[in-house]
Amino acid sequence: MKKKQPNILFIMTDDHAAHAMSCYGSKVNTTPQMDRLANMGARFDNCFCTNSICAPSRAVILSGKHSHLNGVKTLQDKFDGRQQTLPKILQANGYQTSIIGKWHLGHGGDNDPTGFDYWNIFPGQGAYINPTMYDMGELKQYTGYATDIVTDLTIDWIKNRDEEKPFFMMCHHKAPHRNWVPDEKHKDMYEDVEIPVPDTFNDTYEGRSDAVKFNLMKIEELTEFDLKQSFPEGLTEAELKYWKYQRYMKDYLRCIASVDDNIGRLLDYLEEEEILEDTIVVYTSDQGFFLGDHGWFDKRYMLEESLRMPFLMSYPKVIPAGTVINELVANLDFAETFLDYVGVEIPEDMQGCSFKAILEGNTPEDWSNSLYYRYWVYKGEHGVSPHYGIRTLDYKLICYLKEARDFSGVCLKEVEDKQWPQWELFDLRSDREEVQNTYDDPAYSEVVEALKVKLYEMKAQYQDYED
Repeated sequence: MKKKQPNILFIMTDDHAAHAMSCYGSKVNTTPQMDRLANMGARFDNCFCTNSICAPSRAVILSGKHSHLNGVKTLQDKFDGRQQTLPKILQANGYQTSIIGKWHLGHGGDNDPTGFDYWNIFPGQGAYINPTMYDMGELKQYTGYATDIVTDLTIDWIKNRDEEKPFFMMCHHKAPHRNWVPDEKHKDMYEDVEIPVPDTFNDTYEGRSDAVKFNLMKIEELTEFDLKQSFPEGLTEAELKYWKYQRYMKDYLRCIASVDDNIGRLLDYLEEEEILEDTIVVYTSDQGFFLGDHGWFDKRYMLEESLRMPFLMSYPKVIPAGTVINELVANLDFAETFLDYVGVEIPEDMQGCSFKAILEGNTPEDWSNSLYYRYWVYKGEHGVSPHYGIRTLDYKLICYLKEARDFSGVCLKEVEDKQWPQWELFDLRSDREEVQNTYDDPAYSEVVEALKVKLYEMKAQYQDYED
């Protein structure tokens, strides 16, 4: 008798940092439903993205390939749906497939979702309030709050599925993406609370690369559009920075509170339908986010707050409750892991590795615990220099390649005049906040040499031949 294949409910948000989840030790909020999912199954403490920006991360998850091979290196690139993808493979092996919510990989022609029996996606980033969505290509208007709507549509699709077949559902929320519009239920949450600032809120970047000293994503750069009200008058620069941080964080956390409620709705529904035991439930975000860390908002850098992805995975039949995974995994590995769980052969050209064995307590002897990261040239509004690097369990080596550019494409003068490339090395065992660049420290010369060898080996392994 053929073993029953699990359903897969893949819940993903946009820009949700792991350090804004209480199951990851958040100091700024609580997330009881996310904690519930973590307690049901596994929490991954070292899950990372290979390119910390929305569209590229999504393309990596769909394809199991790095950005330079799947064709989506920046926000300007669109996903070619003619290529091999996880949903196509599952669909060909008897799965019902669906994606609801954020797509952000282009629309029309070969850029619409493929491999899905049903899709209903936001145009671009989508709107928080009364969003329009492309329902199988037809633009429809919805009334309400985007997070609730995506959950409603997800539940409706699961309810009306063919119960004789397993399903793969990608439930993709817009929240908590900029500009952080909360719903009515949570709009006054944290109103009388002072959100603590991170230890690196006033980072001086001393001894660091010029690439982190000159960008356009500092808390000071937040606009009245972002914060949805005029700035108070008569404040010092430091006072205004703190005021902006409080306003930004409260709306960000309010959006997360709505996501948390809706995760609870999904879990409750699976329990009521008595299919939770047969369903792999994942919660993740497309990358991390800076929550005032180093004085920034947004992501893009290879630094921890941006690089790290929350990743919770429940499969009650297989994964023991309360499991904590410390091995290093990446979004590059998701597709391979799902295929492994459903018993489908993993294509040889996928570049990640299944971590199913790790979840079963049998970490492969050759598991690398090394991540190759690359943020590609992007002429965007945040002026972040393109860079690549390697992260192991103990160290992180980053190579910043050239000048950053602002959104008009003009070089930032302070950065243009510097010598490139520039390197940073962090000892993650003693410097979790990544403020001590030890690249030029003679005591780390052998570490640098070994990491560079491994870095270039990984570049070749992943077929990234560009300097």
